[in-house]
Amino acid sequence: MRLILASQSPRRREMLALMGYEYEVIRSDADEHVPPCEPGEFVEKLALRKASAVFDSHRDCCVVGADTIVYLDGAIIGKPKDETEAFQTLRLLSGRTHTVYTGVSVLTHSQSILFHDTAEVTFCPLSDAEIRAYIETGEPLDKAGAYGIQGPGSLLVERISGCYFTVIGMPNPKLYRALRSVGVLPQWMASFS
Repeated sequence: MRLILASQSPRRREMLALMGYEYEVIRSDADEHVPPCEPGEFVEKLALRKASAVFDSHRDCCVVGADTIVYLDGAIIGKPKDETEAFQTLRLLSGRTHTVYTGVSVLTHSQSILFHDTAEVTFCPLSDAEIRAYIETGEPLDKAGAYGIQGPGSLLVERISGCYFTVIGMPNPKLYRALRSVGVLPQWMASFS
């Protein structure tokens, strides 16, 4: 069965490739406005919307959608709109622990799998100069919580509790099990099925 990733996220593409899957990318144009709800429900709803928007015209495929947010002090923190918002977000996260939620939807003609995973991330205390320097890398502007743990942003993180891949935006171990359950395996496992 053909695998489609309903996302243009470079991180999600890298994760599927690292896992050994052959897939294609089809951008989802789903409406990303979700009424207020619990963060786990929020990311699951968005992941399902993204996958469904692509699945509607590719019903013979397996479509994966995903969404990631940062959650702190009862508020969902998405991608910053600009450098000012990135600075405010990073200052808020400095020296504190927040929760990253990643929701995933796997759709086929016979199954719909929906789940989310969480990880706790603790930031080091950051100076304003460190925050500004990090923003200058450009990395914070397209990432939930205004940071990426796999690049220069890794230097901001003191520790994580949970799946590292969830923080990147694709909980690989859980996704593998979901894809395996619908008969989609990485290339390196195909000869063992």
